[in-house]
Amino acid sequence: MKMYVNRSADTLLGGGIIAYPTEGIYGLGCLPDDGDAIVRLLGIKQRKPGKGLILIVSDVVYLDGWVAPEDRRRLPHPDPAHPVTWIVRPTPQVPAIVRGDNEGLAVRITTNAVAAAICDEVEAPIISTSANVEGRPAARNRIVLRRQFGSLVDYIVPGDCGPVSGASEIRHLHSGKIIRRRSA
Repeated sequence: MKMYVNRSADTLLGGGIIAYPTEGIYGLGCLPDDGDAIVRLLGIKQRKPGKGLILIVSDVVYLDGWVAPEDRRRLPHPDPAHPVTWIVRPTPQVPAIVRGDNEGLAVRITTNAVAAAICDEVEAPIISTSANVEGRPAARNRIVLRRQFGSLVDYIVPGDCGPVSGASEIRHLHSGKIIRRRSA
């Protein structure tokens, strides 16, 4: 796995886009401070920038500068059996293209070993948006992932999704309101 993680990090640090496994579906990602890569990623997905994007991290320490300190401290430890993406208060430095038209910022502490290792290797959050063209189902296996995105991304990271299936639940940190239920 180390070789794949190193290649993923090199791709991200070089301004590239990767397709990689997350807790329940495959994701597309880049570094959140790379505006050119984000614009390219949105083009690949045919996604409007106003929707915003999710950041994943392996540890809350990587959210420093992205999430208001009080919210960073309030984030619960992740539950591998029930991944939750939290809507939190961003810092003023968060680029509008990451937040979209939203006041909050979506973040998740990943429990997928491959995704977490990539975050650790780049020592930063990474964008995590589902590997699909807007309005179509997300890729849940490597064959579909390769067929749909093999020529569009810079690297497809080997590895399996898990420990659950489907997209994560999205919940507001302060109100507890569920924005999206986990899909199976």
